Amino acid sequence: MTTTENASAWPDLKPTALLVLADGTVLEGFGLGAEGHAVGEVCFNTAMTGYEEILTDPSYAGQIITFTFPHIGNVGTNDEDIETVNMAATPGARGVILRTAITEPSNYRATRHLDQWLRARGIVGLSGIDTRALTALIRSKGMPNAVIAHSKSGQFDLGALKKEAREWPGLEGMDLVPMVTSAQRFTWDETPWEWNKGFGHQTHPEFNVVAIDYGIKRNILRLLAGVGCKVTVVPATTSAEDILAMNPDGVFLSNGPGDPAATGKYAVPVIQKVIKSGRPTFGICLGHQMLGLAVGARTKKMHQGHHGANHPVKDETTGKVEITSMNHGFAVDQATLPKGATQTHVSLFDGSNCGIQLDGKPVFSVQYHPEASPGPRDSHYLFQRFADLMRERKRA
Repeated sequence: MTTTENASAWPDLKPTALLVLADGTVLEGFGLGAEGHAVGEVCFNTAMTGYEEILTDPSYAGQIITFTFPHIGNVGTNDEDIETVNMAATPGARGVILRTAITEPSNYRATRHLDQWLRARGIVGLSGIDTRALTALIRSKGMPNAVIAHSKSGQFDLGALKKEAREWPGLEGMDLVPMVTSAQRFTWDETPWEWNKGFGHQTHPEFNVVAIDYGIKRNILRLLAGVGCKVTVVPATTSAEDILAMNPDGVFLSNGPGDPAATGKYAVPVIQKVIKSGRPTFGICLGHQMLGLAVGARTKKMHQGHHGANHPVKDETTGKVEITSMNHGFAVDQATLPKGATQTHVSLFDGSNCGIQLDGKPVFSVQYHPEASPGPRDSHYLFQRFADLMRERKRA
């Protein structure tokens, strides 16, 4: 083979995407998804499945996701696996980082290529970098602020991108719930997906549940409906008086993005009144963190967070270990839990708090995502526990 033939066989590919970290580090790759740029906190997710659900999880607002699994996009996308409830809101993740280019989809449920789907949702993507090295950097130095940029021309204003990454304040102190919460009240009756059947509908609900939407996922609502709930979803700023006026059998505190202490400024007084009313209350993720704040505990920023579908959690009330789905960068500081709030679950990765129960009250919460989507179903029993608490209160 001649020198000329060698040159054409191995072209000098020009980078069309950049990841610019706040410390000035620049990683070059190849763009996918939407053109443009976005600023956020870079985290890594260890799940091997469910990239569409992850990218539409409102809890990822303000974050750029690095997938550690290399084959992302190989099953395409479809309209059933979206987790965002408020379709008019800002989509969950601000950007996505992949090891390899997206392959053609190979799955009978696929209706669209992931690259087309990302463009339609305005999500900037980058491929072709060593995601294991980036993950190792996050593990050693924590989750960095960064700008992800994609330009087909390969032309970037690097100085401006570095400045934006350096000056972005980060998630601490940031209330992102207004970006993802529902604008108005609505009801939900869709039940979980079944093989070859799709989604069902709850036609004979036993319970009336009010779900406070801090960025709620569809599969949470489906599992609530699946255990007999008629669910009324209300915006995050709904008052306790309006919630209790609906005479709910129980109140659900949803997941969501951002710093719980910032959201708690308006959410905590509402939660305190709900607890005082005696209604069974169940919280997940951000809802768990704000329940902790409502009883007097504090929350803290984590070094690398928990993001994946394979996290072991021990139930300290039974001794059992559950494999769970997680997505959070803040945690309840168990050392600050007051008397009357008992830790029920703990992470076996780092010992951080993953669940609490209020003594003598029908109130509990978990840090992880028992609805999974994606992930294991070990923790579905928690939705039945919530239903049992509502049934006991109705009988009483």
